[in-house]
Amino acid sequence: MPTQRRYARIAVVLHWLIALAIIANIIGGLTLDWFLDNADPAMKAQGLVNIALHKSVGLTIILLTVVRLAWRLANPPPALPAHMTRLERRLAQSSHAAFYLLMFALPLSGWALASTGRAPIRWFGALDVPHLPVAASQRGLFGEGHELLGWTMVALLALHILAALKHQIFDRDEVMASMVPFVRARRADRA
Repeated sequence: MPTQRRYARIAVVLHWLIALAIIANIIGGLTLDWFLDNADPAMKAQGLVNIALHKSVGLTIILLTVVRLAWRLANPPPALPAHMTRLERRLAQSSHAAFYLLMFALPLSGWALASTGRAPIRWFGALDVPHLPVAASQRGLFGEGHELLGWTMVALLALHILAALKHQIFDRDEVMASMVPFVRARRADRA
């Protein structure tokens, strides 16, 4: 029986949709203060639009992550390359588990933060989302937690990208090619 070398198209699409949403939300989150602390009323107004979009994208990440996790449980990913050491395999498994944890915890902490306020939470302006049952007095805790989780996601993304590049450039295996459309494995025998 041949070994599966690529992720299924649905897994690839979910991976990249979630990745782009996470990157967009990190950039959006890092620039919020720049808009909101600006003396220009138009910039402040844009900041409020950006916050609403940030919340909507975060809620979408939760939904997409549920779908992605369900897909992964029903459709196992390709096997890791045989040349990987036990430590590398554990690191890969741990980083993927950390991604799933953060893909839930980061937007949930943002939802909890938004729930400490009185403003309605609307998903892309079309659907009211209920506030989570959290106390307004917990705003600081959720704000700090959301920021810490955001920076943790930045670090994990950087590690993930570096690991993918290591597989493509140094190991010359199929790991990166299994998830990135139009990328071919650089076989060591073609060096």
